[in-house]
Amino acid sequence: MYRPVLVTPPAAKPLTLEEVKAHLDVSYTDKDTEITLLLDAAIAYLDGWTGILGRCLMPQTWRQDFDDFSRCLRLPLFQAASITSVKYDDSSAVEQTVSSSFYDLLTDDRGGFVRFKDTYSFAAVNSQRPAVRVAYVAGYADAASVPAAIKAAMLLLIRHWFDNPGAVQVGQPAQAMPFAVDALLAPYRRISF
Repeated sequence: MYRPVLVTPPAAKPLTLEEVKAHLDVSYTDKDTEITLLLDAAIAYLDGWTGILGRCLMPQTWRQDFDDFSRCLRLPLFQAASITSVKYDDSSAVEQTVSSSFYDLLTDDRGGFVRFKDTYSFAAVNSQRPAVRVAYVAGYADAASVPAAIKAAMLLLIRHWFDNPGAVQVGQPAQAMPFAVDALLAPYRRISF
């Protein structure tokens, strides 16, 4: 399977700067840049293909490439919300779009997948690989829909990084990641594809 490609990043974040500052009990603006960087780092740690959750937190568009058609095309990111398009390069290397009336987005315990209807006859595709592309939106509908446990874990991570800015503090015991972060995130982790 090809690595998914981020087409359109999320327009919003699961937490606001104000929410994070309230958690950190910071009322001044001197640290806004640092706190924003920590918020972005927490999102990057959890979100999307490279995040430890294997799912998207906020709506974002991804493209998944395939060598050829099959009755089911598995999407690697959880929280697939909708299919934007299914395109392929025909035998003449001309891009074609499959009508949405020929497929459905379905979900099972392994995540989302495109299921082509039995009435759809697969077209011959170009020999150049990948020839089939699925663009889809993945993520919770909005910040209010992101589970509270994920938001709490993000706040704990940010607090930990804010309080422990260096990798090592001379004369101090090493600060491990708070266990609560793992406990809060465990139900939402996608272990394998």
